[in-house]
Amino acid sequence: MAQLFKHLKVHQIFGANTDVGKTILTTGLLRASASRKRRVFYLKPVSTGPLEEADDRFVRRHLKDLAGQLSEACLFRYDQPVSPHLAVQLSKDKGLDYGTPDDAEFVLSVSEHIQRSAHAAVEELSDMYVETAGGVHSPTLSGTSQADAYRPLFLPTILVGDAKLGGISSTISAYESLLIRGFAVDAIVMFRDSYYRNWEYLSEYFADRGVKCFSVDPPPPKDSDIAKDTSALSDYYSGVIAPDSPSNLQALVSELDSRHYDRLTQLESMSTRAMETIWWPFVQHGLVKGPQDVMTVDSAWGDFFSTYESNIGSSGGNAELHHAHDTLLSPQLDGSASWWTQALGHSSPALTLAAASAAGRYGHVMFPQAVHKPALQLAEHLVHDGPGKGWASRAFFSDDGSTGMEIALKMALRAFAKRRNISDPSERKKLGILGLKGSYHGDTIGSMDACEEGVFTCEWHNAKGYWLDPPAVSLRQGTPTLSFPDSMGEYCSSEPTQYESIADLYDISSRLSSSLASQYTKYIEEKLDRIETMGHTRIAALVMEPLVMGVAGMVFVDPLFQRILVDVVRAREPSTISAGDWSGLPVIFDEVFVGMYRLGMESCAPVLGVTPDISVYAKILTGGLIPLAVTLANNSIFQAFLSERKEDALLHGHSYTAHPVGCEVANETFKQIAILAKSPLWQDAKTSWATPSKVGQRESAIWSFWGYDFISQLSTLDVVQDVMAMGTVLAVTIRDDAGGYASFRAQNLLAPLKTLSQDNTGPGGLPSRIHFRTLGNVAYFMSNLNTPETVLRSTEKRIWESLSQP
Repeated sequence: MAQLFKHLKVHQIFGANTDVGKTILTTGLLRASASRKRRVFYLKPVSTGPLEEADDRFVRRHLKDLAGQLSEACLFRYDQPVSPHLAVQLSKDKGLDYGTPDDAEFVLSVSEHIQRSAHAAVEELSDMYVETAGGVHSPTLSGTSQADAYRPLFLPTILVGDAKLGGISSTISAYESLLIRGFAVDAIVMFRDSYYRNWEYLSEYFADRGVKCFSVDPPPPKDSDIAKDTSALSDYYSGVIAPDSPSNLQALVSELDSRHYDRLTQLESMSTRAMETIWWPFVQHGLVKGPQDVMTVDSAWGDFFSTYESNIGSSGGNAELHHAHDTLLSPQLDGSASWWTQALGHSSPALTLAAASAAGRYGHVMFPQAVHKPALQLAEHLVHDGPGKGWASRAFFSDDGSTGMEIALKMALRAFAKRRNISDPSERKKLGILGLKGSYHGDTIGSMDACEEGVFTCEWHNAKGYWLDPPAVSLRQGTPTLSFPDSMGEYCSSEPTQYESIADLYDISSRLSSSLASQYTKYIEEKLDRIETMGHTRIAALVMEPLVMGVAGMVFVDPLFQRILVDVVRAREPSTISAGDWSGLPVIFDEVFVGMYRLGMESCAPVLGVTPDISVYAKILTGGLIPLAVTLANNSIFQAFLSERKEDALLHGHSYTAHPVGCEVANETFKQIAILAKSPLWQDAKTSWATPSKVGQRESAIWSFWGYDFISQLSTLDVVQDVMAMGTVLAVTIRDDAGGYASFRAQNLLAPLKTLSQDNTGPGGLPSRIHFRTLGNVAYFMSNLNTPETVLRSTEKRIWESLSQP
């Protein structure tokens, strides 16, 4: 992961192309740094070509007078003078297969070398330069672009520009490739060619972007006589670091020093400044005691944040893991998948490029009575091939899940009012919804009104509807268990019901003929009869979060209960309707949280065996990169708004409706998920949940990236009430008589997860923390759709250790 040291200033050197002088200029930088009485380190992670021409040997030969002050190294060496990925293949063809590290192993090797160098550095500032091979997108050993392979390290970057013909274009292109991946480019440096004079143009170009471009006199022509060549280069290096030289590399070192100290100063002050200016959501500021309680995120990659650790090197925190030369940054596993939005990890190159492409082509364009390719492609996928397949006819775009739900409510209420011929405005305002206790559909006031009174509601809240208390599914003492609320006591046994397997609980087709299905039907019908006789609010729609109610505390609702609920309300249609029309009540599925594979499936509808009339998607829809929501509706809902009168239209919209960037990112997200669905990671996870000893003789649609054995064993601990997992979600309910959203018991018991541990290592092999959030006495954890198995298993281990302590 990203590394930052107080006493070791590390810069990575990329080239705008091959043969632009990276090694010559890096050698000059090493000499300029050394002239300031600093310890200097040079790393060439990958070298190809004859040993006598290797870059680390070049550095050693021309800086031999710095013995004791210079350390140089190469990690992976191949003798063929070709691209690294091809050098690996040629070695294999010769029978010299030394084993090719994948990108994670490669990054780990580089990271560990940097850490060793930091521990070897002296107390005063030392400098390290990591020189890449070829150009920005030259392949690494695995064939991945260097720009992507090195990104987890997030090292400040120096770009060596191209002084030759065409170099202006290649330098700008290389810079933009780095910038789009989040690299911090601290400086541009290049040779001063007197004919093409690229440095003149590029100095002005980059000055407008806040980056200095340094030009350096070119080296003397290479002499075939090694002694003469070495002598000439010695004179050259003395010249380019001389204070009076027009191409003084000392100025570049000073600029790098300034950037380094600016970054340290910025990180040190951010938490304090944040406390003075930011109002955080869902945070009681009275409990934030000081800057140490604020997480400062420097960058993020994959499953991890990279956070600033101000107490490293001091007696605070985990002093046993801290040394004076440890990195000031540490990985933190993003245990909530960045508040339920991430799908492919942070800083996904594929999603970033998709966003850049759409931003460059469109920016944002107005959408009413218009169309652009990203929106059309997304709408067609969602309606015809995705979660709306077979029932939806239209896709309505909005900004986020809460607004998407408000749109869904408008659709449903209008459709109901029109069919029931409710034209009186005062009567329309009395329309409400039928939902489940604990429901949460967003923080806009309209969405709040579709929930009962609770801790999230506000002064204007006006609950419009009725909410049934649902039965819930979980693992208790290793056994799949169905528990019933007290309100169902006269209809169902007050004792929890146990099942042989998770597959049995989610086999709706078999359970529909059970006595419990009849009991659910009676309970719901009688509840609806009572609601109708009360007459305060007329129920106009059924709204529910399928399978899992997130904010309620990750409640895994009995799918049979939700299926029966849909069947009952649809059977209460007093008049004959056409095939395909909504019946009884419009049914809304709020799949903002649960949809798009958060639970391992694109939509929950196939598990329930019934489709909605309206559904809403957001969060994972764009892989977590940018806000976007889509409300799908069937044709009968759409027809309720169709006429020749403007006022009958769905008069709801947002300035950024169908934002092209969001739509294009969503399209790319679906492409990436389709690839992942065939990956060994997914197949192995499904297989582990489908073995006969765990889920019966048949394969279940329910599976999780979290291990079944792990959650089963976790559910047997004394401090644990129950556990459940599905897809990326793991929920652990801690025993607490007080319980509820205000409980701190889960947070306190799992506090060890927030300390540094060698058992959890992020990219780069650094000790990491686990950042997690709780919903009262419920602790939940969320992975990405591509979280490596090693990360999942090490996280399970730490959760187990925290909760199994006596």
